[in-house]
Amino acid sequence: MREMIKMVVVLTLLSSLSGFLLAYAKVATAERIEQQELKFVKGPAIGKILTEASNDPLTDRFKITDGDVERSFYVGILDGATAVAFEAKGKGGYGGDVGIMAAVKLDSDELVGVGVTTHSETAGLGSRAKDDPTFAAQFKGKSAIAPHLVSADGGEINALSGATITSRAVCNGATEAGKIYHRLKSRIAEQAGKFNK
Repeated sequence: MREMIKMVVVLTLLSSLSGFLLAYAKVATAERIEQQELKFVKGPAIGKILTEASNDPLTDRFKITDGDVERSFYVGILDGATAVAFEAKGKGGYGGDVGIMAAVKLDSDELVGVGVTTHSETAGLGSRAKDDPTFAAQFKGKSAIAPHLVSADGGEINALSGATITSRAVCNGATEAGKIYHRLKSRIAEQAGKFNK
């Protein structure tokens, strides 16, 4: 019986120590992970969307807590107008969810653009959603708040040839971005206004 108690105490101590070390490692590396993700995942999409910004959207950013999610918003000043870019997920991709970055002009609620950040789509087919500028250009000027659909579903977005499922996922992501924007618009406008003075 003593040996069993001894084993339980040792296992408890080892588990506690392991948990502490893992928690410390997460906290210690969180900022570096965020910087790497910004540089290699989100940054390229933001750069494609907000190319005409007179400021640096990667520097001019803020966060808003949305329920249990903390969302990052990147501010771009476009000919005096303020736009914000932020990430959303499009459900239903061929290989899973598709991460998108959507940018919205605050004064008109129009999309400045949409860019794919993360995906697990088929190389050469669905993966083109990330690199095909003509596909992404279809979202520019559309209402951020309206639902977005591919033409096969009665919408205005022409799907990528051979990648309708991925195209639908990107449309789902743009629609989700619109819901996020609509829900947080007043808080977004308040924070973004600090950058356009």
